[in-house]
Amino acid sequence: MSTLIEQFRQSSPLFGGNAAFIEELYESFLTDPESVNDNWRQYFRNMEAQTQGARDIAHGPIRDSFARLALQPQAGMERSQGLSPQTAEKQAAVLRIINAYRTRGHKAADLDPLKLRNRPPVPELDPGYHGLNEADMAISFNTGSLVAPSQWTLRDIMGLLRDVYIGPIGSEYMHINETAEKRWIQKRLEGQRARLDLSTEQRMELLHWLVAAEGLERYLHTRYVGQKRFSLEGGESLIPMMDEMIQQAGGQGIQEIIIGMAHRGRLNVLVNIIGKSPAELFDEFEGKRRVGSTGDVKYHLGFSSDVQTPGGALHLALAFNPSHLEIANPVVEGSVRARMERRRESGAETPPFNSVMPLLIHGDAAFAGQGVNMETLQFSQVRGYRTGGTIHIVINNQIGFTTSNPLDTRSALYCTDVAKMVQAPIFHVNGDDPEAVLFVTRLAVEYRMTFNKDVVIDMICYRRLGHNEADEPAATQPMMYRKIRARKTTAVLYAEKLTSEGLLTEADFREMQEKYRADLDAGRQVSRPTLPHVKGPYSIDWSPFGVEDWSQPVITAISVETIRDLSERLLKLPEGFEMHPRVAKLMDDRRKMAAGALPLDWGFSENLAYASLLQEGYQVRISGQDCGRGTFFHRHAVLHNQKDGTSYVPLMNLYPSQPNFIVIDSILSEEAVLAFEYGYATAESNGLIIWEAQFGDFANGAQVVIDQFISSGQTKWGRMCGLVMLLPHGFEGQGPEHSSARLERYLQLCAEQNMQVVVPSTPAQCFHMLRRQMRRAFRKPLIVMSPKSLLRHRLAVNSLEDLTEGHFQEVIPEIDPHDPAQITRLVACGGKVFYDLLEARRERKLAHVAIIRIEQLYPFPQALYSAQVNRYPNLTDLVWCQEEPQNQGAWFESLHHLDRELPPQLKIRYAGRPHSASPAVGYHSVHVEQQQKLVNDALGE
Repeated sequence: MSTLIEQFRQSSPLFGGNAAFIEELYESFLTDPESVNDNWRQYFRNMEAQTQGARDIAHGPIRDSFARLALQPQAGMERSQGLSPQTAEKQAAVLRIINAYRTRGHKAADLDPLKLRNRPPVPELDPGYHGLNEADMAISFNTGSLVAPSQWTLRDIMGLLRDVYIGPIGSEYMHINETAEKRWIQKRLEGQRARLDLSTEQRMELLHWLVAAEGLERYLHTRYVGQKRFSLEGGESLIPMMDEMIQQAGGQGIQEIIIGMAHRGRLNVLVNIIGKSPAELFDEFEGKRRVGSTGDVKYHLGFSSDVQTPGGALHLALAFNPSHLEIANPVVEGSVRARMERRRESGAETPPFNSVMPLLIHGDAAFAGQGVNMETLQFSQVRGYRTGGTIHIVINNQIGFTTSNPLDTRSALYCTDVAKMVQAPIFHVNGDDPEAVLFVTRLAVEYRMTFNKDVVIDMICYRRLGHNEADEPAATQPMMYRKIRARKTTAVLYAEKLTSEGLLTEADFREMQEKYRADLDAGRQVSRPTLPHVKGPYSIDWSPFGVEDWSQPVITAISVETIRDLSERLLKLPEGFEMHPRVAKLMDDRRKMAAGALPLDWGFSENLAYASLLQEGYQVRISGQDCGRGTFFHRHAVLHNQKDGTSYVPLMNLYPSQPNFIVIDSILSEEAVLAFEYGYATAESNGLIIWEAQFGDFANGAQVVIDQFISSGQTKWGRMCGLVMLLPHGFEGQGPEHSSARLERYLQLCAEQNMQVVVPSTPAQCFHMLRRQMRRAFRKPLIVMSPKSLLRHRLAVNSLEDLTEGHFQEVIPEIDPHDPAQITRLVACGGKVFYDLLEARRERKLAHVAIIRIEQLYPFPQALYSAQVNRYPNLTDLVWCQEEPQNQGAWFESLHHLDRELPPQLKIRYAGRPHSASPAVGYHSVHVEQQQKLVNDALGE
């Protein structure tokens, strides 16, 4: 008996030398049941049935299980399937090598046009590694899930695998969890052998776009010698790729494509794809054309046009971008979402993702190195930010950035590895094989339209010139540039290919080049013909917001009847909805506020502002960390049922067919989320778009968005934007990270009436401020130093009359009864410190001190401020009081306003914290001491 057992151990596919293979096969089954042969799949399922459906088992028990099975010959595979042990092992080896090519073939693909480095061997792709040899090549095997005949010779199988996976395309998709998506990709890759069957006409059109891409760069290089343009040379296949993508997407129903890209190749895209007139570009090179009041360099500028596609007219828009490379990406995503929301049907859970598409073009080092890409990718499937799948194109010139060695640009194998985080398929493609480029382009568009998920094309190419045209790249990359200078261009290589096939002559090629140059000389459009733009139902007309009259009165008050009607709707809940006791108490208080029995607090006034704007036809969108409830437990725009965890948003249920209201707790990001909301606001003129920081200084992580877009976008590019930033601000002894929203930074960025900076101190001020933002006849960013402790301060309350009769007060005068003639000291301040000053003055009965609040710090209300100073004829002391350190806050940035046009005897002085490198102290006792001192200093004691 022992002899028989030993013989079985040596021969059974379930034991001996096959144990490692069986374990690997079983692991493949656990990951993807469809990746293994039908017989093995059924066998493993039978095993699952014996273990009550247990799925993932540790490796040791797997081996022990197979060892036990080996002692039971009746369970052997040869009896259940009629396969000899040798045949079963060969069959399994075939399935293994199919899986190896799918998972690791990209490592051996022919991707680098320059062949800078030898491709490392990938042992798993060698049949011998799996125990297969030349004698097996003629044997037919079951092909499993391979898109091929069910029985095929190993030679045929290997031919297909090599064509598909180690040619000019390297495909990474086996990391995707969804089996249906993997099968979909395999069907298109393997079913078409990763190639297109292009007609002669289509191949000539492909050559035309390559000639155009190369021709523009050479023309600019000779006409504008030494001027920066960040040439596309070496990556010319981008142009036919983009043309194909636009035509394919339009044919599948896309109506708008919003494009984000940095510098490289931008001018080429503008002229050859989007349809910018060459003459217009030449004027910009020669300084004859301006955009915005200050303008920007030509390779930052955006453009838009309409082009014809098989599915009709398609609107193209290239977003403006600063030099901060990838920061334009979340801006594009926000713009896309706004455009989708305009098309959302009433009652639909999601907007129509297949109507608008984002297209982002990256550099290789930037895609790997810029953290904003990870944040932007994280939007992919997040409600409130999802845009139905972004197509990412990486112009991978293999040099990183200015002069870097590729080895220094990332730790990952590929620059695109970050995209695996969101299960995006990645198609690496040799940029010098334009037909392969078109294949992955069609595949990417179809995948995006089918699954509404992100997809990445990594076009591996090179950079023929330096980082810019004045740079000498060979100084730092001598070996690379020796190869580049000896290499023919993509257009020439493809023309030679067509010539060798008898489809083209050298004279035809020269004629194509000469015609393109002649068109440039004449300043003629060289892209596909653009269509006259016709404003449709989803277009935005910004013309009504072009006149900036800051002095124009704005009616923001609403009637008592409106307040009571809105309050009733806000406080109505679904039947059986059970609130948390603290929230229930808060809602009961709001009911009393609406009746006039309690003064209005901040949270209720804010919600009334949103409700009234929705009633008047404005959409409202609020995003940020904790903004549904409010970081400080004040807003409660989203209510949570304590019985079953469901949520209810009263502001979404005020009226039938009301404008869209969304309040969404964002991902834990500031940079990408703020950029997204900026992009949304630039594409939506009729919506109150708000980003709320959890704490005001969290905006530090989004400073590039504030500097490059919010504060300067209109000046540089003429882009209007009504975005609101709510930045909780106030010194309550919570330390340096939770006190200051860095007011001074925003004031430093203020000029030419580019934005508004306000410090509201009452609920009514918040109400009127939000309504004023939409009811004004222009759109400017609004920066709000919003409160924390004031949200529930006993003095920071208002009456109903303050909403029905009031307006936003840029300067709030003294509120206590007083005789102006007795006032010798005037204290000007803003924000929470007012209440500290007020309570101290009342307690000390200082009848000679008046306190005014400057609620709008920019544009500074000079006339209103001067009028308040002039109210007091006997002033001898004028004080600016602030909580922030002297080198921060409003003092230095507003001093030239505060000190202007004062009576001769007055000079304003400072009362506040001393200079500090940190925004606030971390010790509560020190905070209290400092606060008391600045109050005493301001009041004169």
